[in-house]
Amino acid sequence: MRSKILVVDDEPEAVELVEFNLKQAGYEVFSAVDGAEALTKARAKIPDLIVLDLMLPEMSGLEVCKTLRRDSATARIPILMLTAKAAEIDRILGLELG
Repeated sequence: MRSKILVVDDEPEAVELVEFNLKQAGYEVFSAVDGAEALTKARAKIPDLIVLDLMLPEMSGLEVCKTLRRDSATARIPILMLTAKAAEIDRILGLELG
């Protein structure tokens, strides 16, 4: 069975690039364009990994991360934060949230 990866980003080009490369590597990939959709898909499909942008509309990636960590069904899913934010505080927050 192929590992499932959820890619969350509101930039279609970024999703397309990440999705293409992950599929080429043999992963099953599905995507979400905002935090609410990410939470719904993560709970429904329980991916093996989430690639999460921090700058999302409506709900930030950090809020998505916090919500996923509080839910026992999604708390242990590894999250890779993929973002243009480079400030040290953003890295610290990401690490603290898991």
